[in-house]
Amino acid sequence: MLTTRQRLVALLTLCLALLAPVSARAADRVTDHASEQASSRNPVVFVHGYNADPGVWGALREDLRAAGYADSDLFSWGYDTHLSVNEVLAGRFGAYVEEVRRQTGAARVDVVAHSFGSLVSRWYVKFGGGAATVGHWVSLAGPNRGTSTAWACALWDQACRDMTPGSYVVKNLNGGDETPGAVKYATFWSNCDEVVNPDDSVPLTGAANTPVGCLKHNDLLGDDATSAGVRSFLAS
Repeated sequence: MLTTRQRLVALLTLCLALLAPVSARAADRVTDHASEQASSRNPVVFVHGYNADPGVWGALREDLRAAGYADSDLFSWGYDTHLSVNEVLAGRFGAYVEEVRRQTGAARVDVVAHSFGSLVSRWYVKFGGGAATVGHWVSLAGPNRGTSTAWACALWDQACRDMTPGSYVVKNLNGGDETPGAVKYATFWSNCDEVVNPDDSVPLTGAANTPVGCLKHNDLLGDDATSAGVRSFLAS
């Protein structure tokens, strides 16, 4: 005959055996939910600005990795920043986006651009078919309506001419709908930007426009509050 203690041990063993599959199923559901969240994110393509390179994205890449993005979700496009936005660069960027989509199997990508990269990526979205392949588009300190500082190099540099107020590129990007398609648009701008003049060249009609305070042009790339705003927008 079993003792009271033996009965209790047997009962406890039985309970644990019954609970184990439930716990495993619950863990599986958590894992599946995390996988679904990860797979629902679009890959992010970073587009640097004039006279820069993909290395400028180190801080924001780290923040996105900390937020759950894998290295395989993050892409930094490097390009010659002295070429024409509409005639050369937007097409090359479009080809890069297609390669990212091919590698990842994603239907859409999210784009985060700094400065001159905003014009290149906007041209792709508006005129190069990007409205169907871009989910979120972010401009950090982009000269979206042109900047007077670009006149300093416009005489010999096509990209600078494209950034001047009233240029062919600026006129066409801002003609009609500034934020076309089903793309979600956001801009982040500083009232102390020494490169974009006037400061309010950055915001766009139809975008989520966020002032970041008094930051220099390149400081938006490493600013914690700006990074948090970008991450929140990409998750929206």
